[in-house]
Amino acid sequence: MADQVEKQFAIQKVYVKDVSFETPNSPEIFTQKWEPNVEFNLSSNAQELQEGVYEVVLTVTVTVKLEEKTAYLVEVAQAGIFAAQGFEQEEMGPLLGIYCPNTLFPYAREVVSDLSLKGGFMPMVLPPVNFEAIYAQKMQQQAQQQEGAAGKPN
Repeated sequence: MADQVEKQFAIQKVYVKDVSFETPNSPEIFTQKWEPNVEFNLSSNAQELQEGVYEVVLTVTVTVKLEEKTAYLVEVAQAGIFAAQGFEQEEMGPLLGIYCPNTLFPYAREVVSDLSLKGGFMPMVLPPVNFEAIYAQKMQQQAQQQEGAAGKPN
């Protein structure tokens, strides 16, 4: 009987890797009627730092505009170091692509809210995110790209 390694997962560190806040049209933007258009983008990536230890970075970008003028733009790269051992290869994708970003999102949400408030605006409270759906969409896109590449002659 083969020795099976017990599954172990631990958060080793959560930290802000990069942050940016811009209000390119201040102070004029504060005199306008507040009817914002909000763009919200997310991305995440993972890299193995050493065997069984991974850095996952969740990047959140929020752009708030009044008509065509940018009121503010905030970008946060919220990172974490996670130890994961004993997981099968097919379990690592969802762990790093769903569970870890889900863990990091509340931290990123807090930074976005704090920065918008400190920038003189109402706190930006980001909506909940379904990382499982985002991961499934990413896997589907990768499968389609591989099918497309496999069908092309060299």
